[in-house]
Amino acid sequence: MTNAIDPRLDIFTPWCAGLLSATPPATLPTPSAYMEGAIAAIETIMSYSFRDKTLLEEALTHSSYTEFRSYQRLEFVGDAALGLALSNYVFLAYPHLDPGQLSLLRAANISTEKLARVAVRNGLYRYIRHNAAALDDKNRIRRRLFQLESHDLSFVDAVSKEDDTVVYGGAMKAPKILADIVESVAAAVYVDVNFDLQRFWVIFRGLLEPFVTLEDLQQQPQPVTMLFELCQKQGKQVDIKHWRNRAKNVASIYVDGTFVASGSSEHREMAKLNAAKHALHKLSISIPSNVGAFDSSVGIKGAKQKLHELCGKKKWPKPKYSIEKDEGPAHDKKFVCSVQIATVDGCLYMVGDEKSRVKDAYNSAASCLIRALRESNSR
Repeated sequence: MTNAIDPRLDIFTPWCAGLLSATPPATLPTPSAYMEGAIAAIETIMSYSFRDKTLLEEALTHSSYTEFRSYQRLEFVGDAALGLALSNYVFLAYPHLDPGQLSLLRAANISTEKLARVAVRNGLYRYIRHNAAALDDKNRIRRRLFQLESHDLSFVDAVSKEDDTVVYGGAMKAPKILADIVESVAAAVYVDVNFDLQRFWVIFRGLLEPFVTLEDLQQQPQPVTMLFELCQKQGKQVDIKHWRNRAKNVASIYVDGTFVASGSSEHREMAKLNAAKHALHKLSISIPSNVGAFDSSVGIKGAKQKLHELCGKKKWPKPKYSIEKDEGPAHDKKFVCSVQIATVDGCLYMVGDEKSRVKDAYNSAASCLIRALRESNSR
């Protein structure tokens, strides 16, 4: 007895059969001479030689470049392929996690933030082709390979100063085009290996490493999520209102109808992120009340070392410091830093005062956290 074929698949069957044929076609299309160098560079980065190199040319071509098909169709496939591959990975790597935690891990590893950093750290952003007709001769080659505006180039510079453990919201918002290119390159590999998901993962996973782990998420909780969760535990209602002030997006946070903090940025999501950080700082709602006694005599100068010692006594992870603001000319720099510590009771998070040196800004953040711990312990 033979199995009947669903007639709805008839349109798919001949196309799929050709793609999955074990015998490759006698000739394959060749990429344009202009892209040969870019294709060779990315093949070296990935340690993979494409059978059909025009797939990679397509993956690197922005829609503004009308002389060749753009990456948009491949991006559609790459998004799905990465999602399924990451689902398989976290399912096998974390056999004891519930679906909610697995979803968080998958989302963190294929988020725009993560994939944009993948594009920068692996150098993929250098080879994006687009229409540069409006640029002068000096910049034409540079911008033709770099589909990046000035603020996107600033993101590249910011990522170069980060470590590999940044999970969300670094110094700048991640440009979506960088994440799109990673998805389209992933799709190029996926199609080139005849949609073999396991083989695709073996080839592509190296670009995504190091993966965001559960420990990373615990140590770097997303401020907006943390604000909602902690207020919910206290029975408080959080509202975030957005508005524009000329070129800036502004987010204002209200807790139980009372204004708490606001943040601004050129980008809406970064404005919300900054507002949540300020709200957590002002409310100190992320500070557990059962941290125990500690030496409260320390000043700003020795605060970082004292906080390090406190973490050792409490068996907490080492404090993680981040530069929240770096502004001003070289002779008059101003810095604001934050500190985070993951504990079994939650994440300690505090922003320090503005200082003229990074070292002092770190100590200020540590001092503010110690002061908050002291006040919490005295309640």
